[in-house]
Formats: sequence, C-alpha cells, structure tokens
Amino acid sequence: MSDIKKTRSSEFDDVLKEQRKLQRKEKFKNDFPLYMMMLPGILYLIANNYLPMFGILLAFKRINYAVGILKSPWVGLDNFEYLFKTKDAFIMIRNTLAYNAVWIVMDLAIAVFIALCMNEIAQRKIAKIIQPIICFPSMVSAVILSFLVYAFLSHSYGYLNTRFFADNPVQWYTTARYWPLLLTIVHIWQGAGQSSVIYMASIGGIDKGLYESARIDGATKFEQIRYITLPLLKPMITMMLLLSIGRIFNSDFGLFYQVTLNNGMLYETTQTIDTFVYRALMQSNNVGQSSAASVFQAVIGFILVLLSNMLVRKINPENSLF
Repeated sequence: MSDIKKTRSSEFDDVLKEQRKLQRKEKFKNDFPLYMMMLPGILYLIANNYLPMFGILLAFKRINYAVGILKSPWVGLDNFEYLFKTKDAFIMIRNTLAYNAVWIVMDLAIAVFIALCMNEIAQRKIAKIIQPIICFPSMVSAVILSFLVYAFLSHSYGYLNTRFFADNPVQWYTTARYWPLLLTIVHIWQGAGQSSVIYMASIGGIDKGLYESARIDGATKFEQIRYITLPLLKPMITMMLLLSIGRIFNSDFGLFYQVTLNNGMLYETTQTIDTFVYRALMQSNNVGQSSAASVFQAVIGFILVLLSNMLVRKINPENSLF
C-alpha cells in the first residue's frame, strides 16, 4: 500500500512539473514581445555602463601601447598621487566641492519652485508655450553656450559692456572673481527647467481629491502647497538630492572649459577636477592618471551616497533609497 502511494505521489509530482513547464513556456511566449522591447535597452546598458568598467585597470597601470593594456606594468596607487601632489590640488578640489554644494541646494529649490508654478498654470494654453522655453537651454551644447555667454561678456562688443558699462568696460575674461556668480547663473539657466520636469511629473501624480478636500476646508493655495504638495514631493526630493550628492566630485566639463574659453587667468575660480584632468591628459598624454581621477570621483561619490542614505534612513526610513 505504501509503495502504491509513493508511486502515485511521484506521478502527481511529475504531472505538476510538466504543467509548470508548460506554463513557463506559455508565459515566455506571451511575454516575448516585451523581452524584445527590453533588448535594445539591455544591450545599451551593457555596452555603455558595464563594458567600460574594464577600463578601471588603467588607473593602476602605466600604459605601454607597445605591449597593450593587460601586459602594461602595474604601478599601484602612483597614478592617484598626482591629484594631491600638484600645486593646483587644493584649488581644483575646493572649486569642485564648493560649486556643487551651492548648486545642489539652488537647483533643488529653483526646480521645485518652477514645478509648483507650472502646476498652477497646467490647465492653461500658456503652459504649452512656457514648458518648451524653460527646457530649451538644456538642449544647447556647451560650444553654442560659450558663444551666447561671449555675446554678453565680450570686452568690445558684449551686451553688458556696451549697454551698462560703456564708459568703463569690465574685463570679464581676465578677472577670476566674477566667474563663480557667472557660472552659477549660466548653470541654473541651463539646467533648472529640465530638472523641474521631474518634479512636475511627481506633482501630476498626486491625488487631486486631496486638493479638493483642502479647498472645501478653506485651505489657501499656499497652505495646499505646504501641507499637501511639498510633503508628497519629499521622497522624490530626497532621491534627487542623494543622486546629486553622488556626483559632488564631478563637474560640468563643458561649462567650466568651454564657457570660460579655457582662459588660464580664470583658473583660480574655474579649475575643477574634470578640467584639470583633461588639461593634464592633453599635456602629458597619461591615460592612467586621468583614469585614476575618474575612479577617485566614482568611489568617493559612491561612499557619499551610502553615508547620505544611511542618514536619511535614520531620520525617515520611508524616504531612503535602500
């Protein structure tokens, strides 16, 4: 009797396995179009994000093109030393951190403000005109941007000098102290509109019934923003803030190199890690040192994201990334 039960149980298990196998095949067949839609994105992710990670070897080698990357000699951390031993080390690290620290706060505040304003006119026809206008600057390349800025700041023909400082033209491109403010203005003009789109999408997902209930209770627009919109935006704001902190050791190369016209007289306030590495690479052709700088930026950024996320998780676990 026991053997019969075991046999029936075994046959039943085989039937279940066969059914599950058929179900998996049927599910794969039904989902095959979705897998094909995913394929280009997966291939792009592998090619753009994972295959280049092989280049991390360059940061620890002295590249000898005659023998190739793999056979080039290992140099340990020697490639990292030049970042800190050069006389410009303090200036480039200070500038990179200072600009990013200010821009993270300003970008967040201005992007949220734009999103809130756009949400109030979302039902009007003017919104269809304003949205493309505020997003257009993010589509302008660094080269074109440099010409636009030059049209304002040129000593002889710039709009500011001819319109406001005709009697005593300002030497914008030879005076370093003006550029922290100038670069901040250009950066915000270029990126604030695009950043606000993310917050506009988040606001669009908020239940409109909450605002209806608030209006019935007599809440003003300001109170609706303060007690409904901003609290519900907090998770998105936290996520964008953490991602920005992860890039705090990176800078917009095009902005600092092209817009300043690579002017050596401005290095005191415009030299960042990215521009320094590029100039060093062009002068010494040392790929290992430039790779070391990239690894340094990535590792420090990753550590900062982890620490920031730990802090957020202790304060409010619901808003942490992981």
